[in-house]
Amino acid sequence: MTDQEILAAAAEAMTRFRATVSERPVAPQVDFEELLDGFGTTLPLDSSPPSAVLEELMHAADPGIMASVGPRYFGFVVGGALESATAADMLALGWDQMAFNATASPAAMAAEQVAGAWAKELVGIPATASVGFVTGAQEANTVGLAAARHHVLAARGWDVEQGGLQDAPRVRVLVGDERHSTIDRSLRLLGLGTGSTVPVRTDGNGAIDVGHLEEVLAAGDGPTIVCLQLGNVNTGACDDLERSCALAHEHGAWAHVDGAFGLWAAASPTLRHLTRGIEQADSWGCDVHKWLNVPYDGGLVFVSRPDVHIAATSMTASYLVGQGTGGSDLVLNASRRARGFAVWAAIRELGSKGLAELVDRNCALARRFADQLGDAGAEIGNDVMLNQVLAAFGDDATTDAVIDAVQRDGTCWMGGTTWRGRRYMRIAVSNHTTTEADVDRSVEAIVRCWRS
Repeated sequence: MTDQEILAAAAEAMTRFRATVSERPVAPQVDFEELLDGFGTTLPLDSSPPSAVLEELMHAADPGIMASVGPRYFGFVVGGALESATAADMLALGWDQMAFNATASPAAMAAEQVAGAWAKELVGIPATASVGFVTGAQEANTVGLAAARHHVLAARGWDVEQGGLQDAPRVRVLVGDERHSTIDRSLRLLGLGTGSTVPVRTDGNGAIDVGHLEEVLAAGDGPTIVCLQLGNVNTGACDDLERSCALAHEHGAWAHVDGAFGLWAAASPTLRHLTRGIEQADSWGCDVHKWLNVPYDGGLVFVSRPDVHIAATSMTASYLVGQGTGGSDLVLNASRRARGFAVWAAIRELGSKGLAELVDRNCALARRFADQLGDAGAEIGNDVMLNQVLAAFGDDATTDAVIDAVQRDGTCWMGGTTWRGRRYMRIAVSNHTTTEADVDRSVEAIVRCWRS
């Protein structure tokens, strides 16, 4: 088999999988130890023909593939990759571009520049903001907070990139008590530590209490960062950015928005009110493998002050050319694949109207889940603001048992979470292929598992 035939065989196998994924059991029906044995435990001594390697890989992996690209995967907030974005990613792999900067790959940087500009326009972020193509919301939050750290310390006369943090003024980081765990991880990685956090109360649905934010801001001084959120990971709740950003700036603070999936609500005319004031923030982070339905893994970080962004994350070396112009200067890795092609393709396929329709439809399907499960007797634990639904089926042990039974059933896949001290099934609707029939079929399976 020639090199070209091997690549064609891989593409054909992927096509077959995508064509049948809606009818596969969502969760793999195989024991993990058995799966390991299929991959082999002994280091190969001799070389193997590439065609044989491909056949072995497909045979070993197939039983353990999670059908997360399919229409009834509602676990982690992951969209099913659009066809054009998937094809673009396949091309990106074949082109094997080093997306360091425009000198290393002009095409990769052109795709990022255009796709980044489109993304800013879609969600209402100022056109002058810089855009970094990152691995996901974790890196986006880390980069955004690195820019924040640079800015608030520079305002106090401290160069953190040169002087570090040992003798720096102490930075306060105001966080909602329902923030995503990536915020804490970013603070640890940046040397600020979780001890720098000052908790701010949230309301019953997880949105930040603006009145308490004002009190906490007024109660301290010094360099301050305020972390806000669009799309609580459990409830979908969105913070009041308009009032919160205004308060942050009144106190000289930097406002960072973790918008892993909720940022894309700004692309919908019917939901845009939930993101009012988005343009007032200083940095923003989001995933593209969630609501934009781009293949895993990818995300975007935006910073309102490009000079601050570059100062916080860029690198220099004598052998590098084209430094300080974007690409790797805006993210945390120098060796990076060309993620911009898939983002460009997804936005080009959907258009602004198509993305708005996708977001609206997913939210309507989430409400359909909540209505039908509520009618069946489940307790719905949140106001369904976006695409997240929490459902409990009695006490915590029963809820966990239902989650386990549903995952083993294979019709659909949902995870569990703890919210306000209670265990819930967490349902996240993010896939562009999910239909009302998929919701109805999933509800039937959930109720069947519950009754049994």
